[in-house]
Amino acid sequence: MAKTILIVDDKLTVQIFLKELLSEQGFRVVTADNGRDALFVARHEKPDLILLDIMMPLMDGHEFIQVYRQESETPIILLTARLDEDDKVFGLALGADDYITKPFGPRELIARIQAALRRASKPASPPDIVRVGGIALDRSAYRVTVNGREVKPTPSEFRLLDALMSAPGRAFTRADLLDLLQDDPYEGVERTVDVHIRNLRSKIEPDASKPYYIETVFGVGYRFRPEE
Repeated sequence: MAKTILIVDDKLTVQIFLKELLSEQGFRVVTADNGRDALFVARHEKPDLILLDIMMPLMDGHEFIQVYRQESETPIILLTARLDEDDKVFGLALGADDYITKPFGPRELIARIQAALRRASKPASPPDIVRVGGIALDRSAYRVTVNGREVKPTPSEFRLLDALMSAPGRAFTRADLLDLLQDDPYEGVERTVDVHIRNLRSKIEPDASKPYYIETVFGVGYRFRPEE
């Protein structure tokens, strides 16, 4: 599906030039003449990126960013004829992702758009600490606590617990979990997972004979109990 770009500029000639340029590159283009109209268009069209002029009537680019950043993290590239560094820094501080100074070359603009879209599409890094119920798993410190009490899982047990806690309620097959252990030459049989789970339960469960956190999904494998 084509990415949608919102062009916000009060000059019709700029709108026409940019619309033709971006349409040739395969983008879907929508336009607005000022910041106020741009808010309406952005809320309805949900653009993937916004090209935003600063100097406009009714609501300028800086005012638009202040309002829109409370609603969306859509990438914004400022189109500015101003050469004052303070203006550029102010726009970036408000939440713009990049700026390009008029007049600009088509190749530079396309490159900046593509770079901004790539940055926006990168998945967020997983948090270092995962908490479910009374259990906290700290990836950076390689540490697990249960109600504040530290336990000592083996590296294999840590990886299994990390996977289960990262998707509470999801049923993992033994084969799914075994895949996490394949860099260990001693791990190769699905039933090995059962041994690790049994040992892990002995360390994190209030009563290992009646597991609360790590539930058995009969005929499938295991899942981590979601918070209620």
